[in-house]
Amino acid sequence: MGKVNVCLKRSYITVASLIGIISTLLLAITLFSHGYLHGQEEFSPQTVTGLRGMYGLSLVPLLLTIVGLFGACKMKKWALILFTVGMILISLYMFVSESIALAMRPEVTRQLRRQYLEVGLLANASESFTSRLSEAQTDLQCCGLDQGYVDWGYNIPETCLCTEYSTNPCVAAPRASALFEDRSLAQPIMIYKEPCLPYLIAEEMFYINTVLGVMLGYTFLWVLSIVLCISILCQLNRKEDTPTVVYSPEAKAGNYTTLTEPAEDT
Repeated sequence: MGKVNVCLKRSYITVASLIGIISTLLLAITLFSHGYLHGQEEFSPQTVTGLRGMYGLSLVPLLLTIVGLFGACKMKKWALILFTVGMILISLYMFVSESIALAMRPEVTRQLRRQYLEVGLLANASESFTSRLSEAQTDLQCCGLDQGYVDWGYNIPETCLCTEYSTNPCVAAPRASALFEDRSLAQPIMIYKEPCLPYLIAEEMFYINTVLGVMLGYTFLWVLSIVLCISILCQLNRKEDTPTVVYSPEAKAGNYTTLTEPAEDT
């Protein structure tokens, strides 16, 4: 068994420990999310699938990391081989999954649009949805969902009102709306012109792209650990050069010379 370079071993231990820490954090977040969602009335199939995927992405790398660190510290080939094979398999799975997710982004955008439009008239929407939309109107400087302020009908909320710091275009509100009930009809009331649907979709796609980018970077960290582990295995399999022992006839005959003179008898 060959000797492993100290810097290589320390680099592998550092990367593997970082993977273990991230996996532990992911597992903690998954457990917290599972506990929070358990209090909800019902689980959607997408939620269950997402939780199972998060458990897999946190538990499998964590277990493989423990095995790999054991192999690196004790110089056990079987543990390092198990780590390498396991990490290669889950890395390939992640690369395929992320490639599919990137290719499906246009379809995800269309699905989000359909889900928002299924709400129908905002006057008939749930209180939670209208509350979220009102917050989005203030933050994103927009009004309505798909057709602008027309989606609200008569009850245009005050969150559609333009402010002096507004950067998005504004338009005069219709006088036959709830905004003019307690106000003078002489002065026009400016409200945001653009609908919120494009902004809401863009915001959700930003979060999706961010998650995909983080997972891609995490996968490259797995690949780095695989490369370091393979390098350690190669050094372990390398045979050490042992010096050739040469037997001299003179040494066998006892042909030696005295290095120091014997002390004289006094």
